[in-house]
Amino acid sequence: MIRRVLFIFLITTSLLRAQSDMSKGFDMLEKGNFQEAELFFGEYLKTDLDNKTAKLCYGRAVGLSGEPEKATNLFSELLKDYPGDFEIEINYNESYLWAKEYKKAKPLYADLVERNPRQFAAVLGYANTLSNLKEYKSALSWVEKAIALQPENSSAKTSRKFMRLGYANEYVNNQEYGKGEQLLKEIFNDFPNDKDVLINLANLYLITKQVDKAKSMYLRYATTPKDSITSLNGIVLAEHIDENDKEALTISKTATLKAIKLNDTKLTEQTYDRYIQALIWNRKFITAKKQIDSLEKHYPNRNWIHALKATRGLYTGDPKSSLESYDKILVNDSASFDGNLGKANALFAADLIIPAYNMANQTLKFYKNQKDAKGFIEKLNLMHTPTIEEHAAYTFDNGNNVAFFTNTTIDVPFTTKFRTTVSYFFRTTENSVTDNKATSRVLLAGLQYKLFPKTVLRTVIGLNNSRFLDEAYTQPVLDIKLDLQPFKLQNLTLGYQREVQSFNAELIEREIIQNHYGINYNLGTNVNFGWYTQLMHTQQSDNNVRNLLFTSLYYNVLRKPALKMGVNYQYITFKDQVPTIYFSPEKYKAVELFADIRGKISEKTTYMASAATGIQQVEDDPKTTIFRAETSVQHQFSKRFSMSVYGKYSNIASATAAGFEFTEIGLKAKWLFLKKPLFYKKLNLD
Repeated sequence: MIRRVLFIFLITTSLLRAQSDMSKGFDMLEKGNFQEAELFFGEYLKTDLDNKTAKLCYGRAVGLSGEPEKATNLFSELLKDYPGDFEIEINYNESYLWAKEYKKAKPLYADLVERNPRQFAAVLGYANTLSNLKEYKSALSWVEKAIALQPENSSAKTSRKFMRLGYANEYVNNQEYGKGEQLLKEIFNDFPNDKDVLINLANLYLITKQVDKAKSMYLRYATTPKDSITSLNGIVLAEHIDENDKEALTISKTATLKAIKLNDTKLTEQTYDRYIQALIWNRKFITAKKQIDSLEKHYPNRNWIHALKATRGLYTGDPKSSLESYDKILVNDSASFDGNLGKANALFAADLIIPAYNMANQTLKFYKNQKDAKGFIEKLNLMHTPTIEEHAAYTFDNGNNVAFFTNTTIDVPFTTKFRTTVSYFFRTTENSVTDNKATSRVLLAGLQYKLFPKTVLRTVIGLNNSRFLDEAYTQPVLDIKLDLQPFKLQNLTLGYQREVQSFNAELIEREIIQNHYGINYNLGTNVNFGWYTQLMHTQQSDNNVRNLLFTSLYYNVLRKPALKMGVNYQYITFKDQVPTIYFSPEKYKAVELFADIRGKISEKTTYMASAATGIQQVEDDPKTTIFRAETSVQHQFSKRFSMSVYGKYSNIASATAAGFEFTEIGLKAKWLFLKKPLFYKKLNLD
């Protein structure tokens, strides 16, 4: 920024004393032909060895052509002959800037401006030195002093612009968006509609999700055919952030057609990059793959191509391929933001939590206080911070049973692989017709261990103490599950559970123990369809046997809000029929259509609603209509405390046995009672 200033200073103070045949060399320096200038003044000094101006120009040419250390030595020798000479000192100081030795330059400039407070070049040089050290507050103070000396100097105003850009970026990284926005807008006083400022403001508005303001900045940016394409690419991202992915794809197609006509390689790459991102956002994975494969032939080993392949891998549930792509990016550029944080996300998707922590921390080493990296680490922390959860509910059914229960659960992850839970369940139930009353208390201790990534063994053991009038009994309970992902987009759970029936007082009285053996399987796809199936075989202490099949074919209609619709089929058989005690038909089947929607009411409040209706048939009885529904609202009061209320209703099998048409109203609260995971200090991230 200050080269031209210093060169003009040098010429104006020395030209009158210089030989006229040096003007050719001055012109070379002025035009930036530093190697030619080095040769010119090197030859000139052979005929006039002691010419101070020629030595200064030679030193500048040497330093600016790539040998700043050599220039520093040349100016140092000159200072021995001309101690205290301002021209030589200012060039000597600047040589440290050429070498990017800003810490060494700082005390030199500080001394120079103290002795020469009215010298514009010295004051501006000191301001730029401080700016390069990212001491923006002091830098801006000194550049204002430089501008006071030469109010119309364009170099000083340009320096002030870049200082404000740097300072604003620092504010943005620290999430002080208002201060960053104010600094950026101040630049418009010197440079109305400056392109750098417009882009930085647009990025700030995207970060803060002020989408309309971001679009406004991009529209102001579009003053040339080339810039209009950059503007469209920015607007595509804004539409994505605003959850208008279809519109984003439409705009991106337009931008791609325009970019092809301009024949600008870099801009074309950027536009294709954004276009394929839009394809992925819209889950057009096959088209995206074809585009990536085609582009890779023309642009081999490009980081943006690797990033697209990685993104597609994450969206399609293939984190292994994403890790390979991010590793290729990091081979090309170890400091790549996309490579570092992208790999952290891929490691998380692959269930490699500690490596994900480390990769996010690596990102912060390159990009201090980067919001997304800090947010990623915070997400991991919240997943592994000890919690207390309270669940309370009131239920009533068409068999005149009413019940109230509370369940308190403490979950303590000791590592990313091992966690424990302790829970206490209390339920009291009463029948208003028979006056039967009963209570049950269940104390459980759980252990969860991750055997391999995406393979978790869950074990819960405990005791169930139930009381009916003056009688009481205690039974052990057990729940063992193995959760795994055998293949991409597939989840499988194998389980065994021993439980005591406690739905109503009559069941508690009979001390019925159930042993469930089950398999749950869910198949996801990249075309929005999914299939869930549950098979369960139950052996009971009253010698009855139940077999259950539940299968659901569903389709993800929308992503935001998440709307899922589908059809369920259920088939149940019991060996023995005891309808006066509990629902136990020889065969029962039901078919229903369902819909489930989940979304946001506000930034901290979410909702869920689901409903299903269909027909059911018990034995050979006439078919009857079934209906069930559930809804809940959750509010996040802080990052560590949330609460939700819910209600649900079901009339499945209500025509044949008491106790199966019921309504439940409940409350859930969750508190992260520690600020960070127990193992956080061992990660050495702070």
